[in-house]
Amino acid sequence: MVELKNVTKVYENETHTTCALDDVNIKINKGEFVFIVGASGAGKSTFLKLLMREETPTKGTIIVKDYDLGKLSRRQIPYYRRTMGIVFQDFRLIPTMSVYDNVAFAMRVINTKEKVIRNRVPQVINMVGLKHKAHSMPNELSGGEQQRVALARALANNADIIIADEPTGNVDPQMSYEIVELLTKLNETGTTVIMVTHAHDLVRKFNHRVIILNNGKVVADGKIDKKGGRRRAAEKSAKKAEDEKAPADEEAVEPEDCALEEEQTPEPEGDAAPDGAKTNTEGGEGQ
Repeated sequence: MVELKNVTKVYENETHTTCALDDVNIKINKGEFVFIVGASGAGKSTFLKLLMREETPTKGTIIVKDYDLGKLSRRQIPYYRRTMGIVFQDFRLIPTMSVYDNVAFAMRVINTKEKVIRNRVPQVINMVGLKHKAHSMPNELSGGEQQRVALARALANNADIIIADEPTGNVDPQMSYEIVELLTKLNETGTTVIMVTHAHDLVRKFNHRVIILNNGKVVADGKIDKKGGRRRAAEKSAKKAEDEKAPADEEAVEPEDCALEEEQTPEPEGDAAPDGAKTNTEGGEGQ
């Protein structure tokens, strides 16, 4: 359903080049729940921007369902985004609309018939436990309730992928647990969930797949061993990097060159470098 193949993303400005993602390979199957974790600057935001087609990769291919994101025209992007539900940390509710109308808005923008809206909106509002708040305004809700409205809006069009960007960042610990529990219940019905988070306690609590990013690379991919608190899965990309390690006498390239080495590094002449030598690189996240 979601696949990144050798994806590199480089940001450039007048003073330097930053490698936000460096040769990332990730495959997320239909119906999976995946946590994306990592320190600030690890590449999480860039990963989401690429999935939402706010950015395009410098190298590599991104496939989401039947869409090759690198080949989408500008006109196709809004239609692509309507196939997924997106939940943001800051809720992004329309302050002048009630809970009902905030959820209905997601359906009205794609010209859904009012009869369908009248049936669907109460269903998703009830699903997130806010039936009694349907006519309340956003400023009358707690932070946790506002996040539930945002989740209901993401569900309104029956999206089969939910992308959640730090959905628990502005709510208390108990509500954070309830939000992830809701997402888990959705996942159990077949919805694919991709959630970026800093909340390691939630990651440990829920037995879902965890992808850890560090300096733009996937350093671990698997589930948490609850007994020992260690990852059961082997650190796939770290092992790959070890297997492909360049010769010890090769001069390392600066991190900002990581994704442009093929274009910027001239071919070695004579005995300047061993044949087939590769460089070890890493970078930080660009925003």
